[in-house]
Amino acid sequence: MNPKVPDTLEQAPLAYENADFLNSPDGRMLRILAEYQEPMARFRRERIQDTVVFFGSARFRALDVANSELELLANTGSAQPAPKEEQPARPEEIESGEASAQKLKLAEAAVEMAQYYEDARRLAGMVASWAKTLPGRRHRFVVTSGGGPGIMEAANRGAYEAGCKTIGLNIKLPFEQHPNPYITPALSFDFHYFFMRKYWFAYLAKALVVFPGGFGTLDEMFELLTLAQTKKLAKKITVVIYGSDYWKKVINLELLAEKGAIATADLELFQFADTPEEAFALLKAGLTENHLESDYEREQARLEKQEIPDDPAPSVQEMMGPDIAKTR
Repeated sequence: MNPKVPDTLEQAPLAYENADFLNSPDGRMLRILAEYQEPMARFRRERIQDTVVFFGSARFRALDVANSELELLANTGSAQPAPKEEQPARPEEIESGEASAQKLKLAEAAVEMAQYYEDARRLAGMVASWAKTLPGRRHRFVVTSGGGPGIMEAANRGAYEAGCKTIGLNIKLPFEQHPNPYITPALSFDFHYFFMRKYWFAYLAKALVVFPGGFGTLDEMFELLTLAQTKKLAKKITVVIYGSDYWKKVINLELLAEKGAIATADLELFQFADTPEEAFALLKAGLTENHLESDYEREQARLEKQEIPDDPAPSVQEMMGPDIAKTR
C-alpha cells in the first residue's frame, strides 16, 4: 500500500526576505551591517563628502515669529508635550499673576532656548551658504543633525533655507517621534542602534557645533572629544561649544585640567562661541586650515580635474581573482 503523498509545500522564503529571521537575535549582525551599508550607499548616491554636525536640545519647540508658542516636549525627540505643570508660563498666566515660580523660571529659560534655536538656524545657514561655493563634484560640509526637533530642527532648517542638502540621523525610540520637515528626504535616516548612529556622526564630520542641551548632547559631545583626545580620529575636527554662559555653568572643563584629569592641551580640542558670526569664523578657519588647504585636499582637487573614464577602473577582485561567478 502506497503511503499518502504529502501536501505540496509552500515556497520557503529567501533568507533576506525572511522577516522572522531578520528581526530575531540571529539576524542582529545583518541589521547592524544594514545600518552601515545602506547609509553608505545613500551618501555615495547623493555625493556627500563630509559634514558639519550640530548637537543640541530637542525638548524645546521653536519660537517662530508668526504662530508658535514656547513648549517643552515630554522627552528627547518626543512628539508629545511635557505635562501642563512642567510647561513654561504663558503670557496670560504671567499677566494675571497665576504663574508659579517654577513656571516663571521655565518661561525665562524657554526664551533663552528659543534664541539658541534662532542662532543655530542662522549659523547653519551661514555654513551651508559658504559650503555651496566650494568647488568639487561632491557636497562639502553638509549640515547634519540628529534629525529631531529643537536645535536639530534649527540646524536643518537653516541649511534648507540656504537651498542646500541637509542630513538628519534620527533614532527610533520607544515613544512617538518624527524627523523634522527640513531634512533632505533622500538624506533622512532612522537608526535602531545608537552606536551605528554615532558612527555616522563621527565618520563624516569635519566639524562639530555643540549648542545647549541635556544628556544626549553631553553624551555625543564627550564621545567626539574622547575620540579626538585619544587620536582615534584620522582627521582633525573643529569643535565649537556654543553658549559659554550655559556650558560653563553646566560643566567646569577647566577644573578637569586643574585636577589633572585631562591634559592642559586637551582644552585646545574645543573653542567657545557666543554669536553665529563668531562660531562661523571659527568653523571656517578650522575647516580651511585642516581640510581645504591640506595636502590630501590638494591631491583630491588634482584628481577631480581629470576626466572621469567611461569605464570604471578594475577592482582588486578583477585583477587578482579568484574568479567568482557573478549572480543574476
